[in-house]
Amino acid sequence: MNTLEQIFAKKLLDVKAIKLQPENPFTWASGWKSPFYCDNRKTLAFPGLRSFVKLELSRIVAELYPEAEAVAGVATGAIAQGALVADALGLPFAYVRSKAKDHGMTNLIEGDLQPGMKVVVIEDLISTGGSSLKAVEALRAHGCEVIGMVASYTYGFPVAAEAFEKAGVTLTTLTNYEAVVAVALETGYIKSEHVEMLNSWRSNPSEWGK
Repeated sequence: MNTLEQIFAKKLLDVKAIKLQPENPFTWASGWKSPFYCDNRKTLAFPGLRSFVKLELSRIVAELYPEAEAVAGVATGAIAQGALVADALGLPFAYVRSKAKDHGMTNLIEGDLQPGMKVVVIEDLISTGGSSLKAVEALRAHGCEVIGMVASYTYGFPVAAEAFEKAGVTLTTLTNYEAVVAVALETGYIKSEHVEMLNSWRSNPSEWGK
């Protein structure tokens, strides 16, 4: 268990930020039934893990995007993580709402990003990619150049991979579905007979459990 993906997967499982319940599925906000639930916001409650996430996300941004001029978090889950990364790298920070406020300045982007800025987007979780890429669209409409996205976790759904490719956005993550399932199996969190069922869900999540 020595890759970043495996190490972080183990940390998420340890604090129950990821839960696998093959025999008692969750219901997502989308209505999808899922044996898998991930809430990376829980990492904020653990100082050591919070620092780990900050340092690893910051390292990736610094290594892959040294030309970055600002960091943008996707509301609400990645606001805190994005702010931590921006602080570590000494860069301006903004966050993108899911929709514009209906009062005050009616902002969709909160911060002081200027057109032409090279921006890295920070996300906590990638499922279908819809909300993440909506934030990218908002930044591009504002005149910013989105040079990449770095996220804590991805389910790796085919629909998300297609959406990111179509949008021309490069995605890098700290860990992923395959690493979590491998670590969960290795540590006895799940049984070997659960893996096929989890893979079946991941291949067609919208129809699974119907």
